[in-house]
Amino acid sequence: MTTNENKKVRIAVYPGSFDPVTYGHLDIIQRSAKQFDRLIVAVLNNTSKNPLFTVDERKELLAEVTKDLPNVEIDSFRDLLVRYMRSRQADVIIRGIRSVTDFEYELTLASTNHLLDGEIDTMFMMTNPKYSYLSSSIVKEIAQFNGKVEDLVPSVVENRLREKYANR
Repeated sequence: MTTNENKKVRIAVYPGSFDPVTYGHLDIIQRSAKQFDRLIVAVLNNTSKNPLFTVDERKELLAEVTKDLPNVEIDSFRDLLVRYMRSRQADVIIRGIRSVTDFEYELTLASTNHLLDGEIDTMFMMTNPKYSYLSSSIVKEIAQFNGKVEDLVPSVVENRLREKYANR
């Protein structure tokens, strides 16, 4: 017989660039938060990309849109994901899947991560169909040309997008 005191805390990491966070990301975050004791949304500091928002700005936006989820923590990393996972005592990677193309790419990443650390699992979550077309790249392109993005991102993100493109 085990007690709650002996129960292992289930920690998952949802990594990504989140440049910017969209309603698709938020849907995955909300659903994942229900499945784990703690969900760490980890902003990847990817030096091979030229992001619109800094890592700190992306963390701020994520913190704002997840403030009503008490078990969600916002962080960033610049390392191998499996190494970051170990440093945070997490054992599940969350990945959102929009299409077959996403699945093929994510399966390769999951297999590689498992090869690097066999104790880490990847959980794929199908995106809500109403967000299946949505990506941060599409949001940025629409916002860049002053298009309507309020159905794609939370209002705080929309406002920051408008500010960014107004100052370019």
